[in-house]
Amino acid sequence: MRGIRWLAVVPFLALIVGPFFVNRATPLVFGLPFLLAWIVAWILLSSLIMAVIYAVDPANREGER
Repeated sequence: MRGIRWLAVVPFLALIVGPFFVNRATPLVFGLPFLLAWIVAWILLSSLIMAVIYAVDPANREGER
């Protein structure tokens, strides 16, 4: 289980380190500058990643018995 929890570091790195590399305004994604689209996408992906971690965590299955 410890390994899957490291997956939570990915959104942190994407939102903290990523903007230094994707700070561009020219490619528009759905009418948004690329940096803003990057941030919005990673906020949504963060929720998905946290849901996966929650679903895989055996501590959350104790009440099912």
